[in-house]
Amino acid sequence: SALASDCYSAVAEARAVLESELDGIRSAGTWKSERIITSRQGPRINVDGSSSSGILNFCANNYLGLSSHPEVVQAGIDALKTHGAGLSSVRFICGTQDLHKNLEQKLAQFHEREDCILYASCFDANAGLFEVLLGPEDAVLSDELNHASIIDGIRLCRAKRLRYKHMDLENLETKLKESQSSRMRLVVTDGVFSMDGDVAPLSQICDLAEQYGAMVFVDECHATGFLGPRGRGTDELLGVMDRVDIINSTLGKALGGAAGGYTVGPKPLIDLLRQRSRPYLFSNSLPPPVVGCATRAVELLLASNEISQSMVAKTMRFRNKMTQAGFTISGLAHPICPVMLGDARLASMMSDDMLKLGVYVIGFSFPVVPKGKARIRVQISAAHTDEDIDHCVDAFIQTGRKHGVVS
Repeated sequence: SALASDCYSAVAEARAVLESELDGIRSAGTWKSERIITSRQGPRINVDGSSSSGILNFCANNYLGLSSHPEVVQAGIDALKTHGAGLSSVRFICGTQDLHKNLEQKLAQFHEREDCILYASCFDANAGLFEVLLGPEDAVLSDELNHASIIDGIRLCRAKRLRYKHMDLENLETKLKESQSSRMRLVVTDGVFSMDGDVAPLSQICDLAEQYGAMVFVDECHATGFLGPRGRGTDELLGVMDRVDIINSTLGKALGGAAGGYTVGPKPLIDLLRQRSRPYLFSNSLPPPVVGCATRAVELLLASNEISQSMVAKTMRFRNKMTQAGFTISGLAHPICPVMLGDARLASMMSDDMLKLGVYVIGFSFPVVPKGKARIRVQISAAHTDEDIDHCVDAFIQTGRKHGVVS
């Protein structure tokens, strides 16, 4: 029929448009392949049929090595047995278990905040906060390099939006002055910027916020569990735990590596989020095994800072050896160690060659990072040994010489 023919034509046209977009990505050298892992996450993994000895993994967010920690895994198994696979519901209907309330209490304790609310991911936590907290009479001031989830979350709110230059305190002050007529103002920043490994100047940000009567929000996904003397995060590292008002973070990186995110902050805010935050109200509860794993991870960190403190020496070992070899490493003293290369195709080819040498790393290019800023982002884990780190550096040197990056 004519109707069926028109529908087929429309589908064919849409398919051609999509294929054209995909061809453009391939030709630009920014195509992102997904390698298949056939083992649990850890310092060594099996990739695409690799040998049983495994490939050294230097690109996971498994900062503390807890995603395969036997006590964390066992806690997930126990929760599966006692509380089931999932709740088949959202929290306010019939999806809140004692496990959820226990984890929220422990996370509030860990961050030394009044209360906590769990989400399916930190992306959801960022999507659910700003719309609830800020209205048309308010203003939000956001670092221009904040995570995509923060950008998307801010787009959902009706507040006046001001973007300040990356970690530029003078520009932030200008924006604070411009927004003085607003009812509430919220300064929003990543604690650690995940693509570069640089740390926000939270002390000075808090100084400006207090001077101009603003609140401070920090996304701590790449800091929770291992930055600061007790691993509490960027706010502890920089001595401003009592000056940051709201923190969002994740369970999917250092805290077990499974899934989930959360907001910690003043109890009235958390109460309001439970009433109005759309990702919370309309998403299924976190599965009990995930909650069990994360709870045990937090308990381990509340009991001891030994794991988190092991990160410093390992991070500097990699950074120093790579710098001495002639590579440019972005950021300072963070286990995110971006090896800056500039060219997207070069980053992709080098990561492929690294895999042949037994090291799993991934090239990052546009749109994940700006054009001309392609890199291989290396991430150090507490589970890596010194020998693992040295092997990775040696592989980089060999690959870098092949492609003319170092001499």
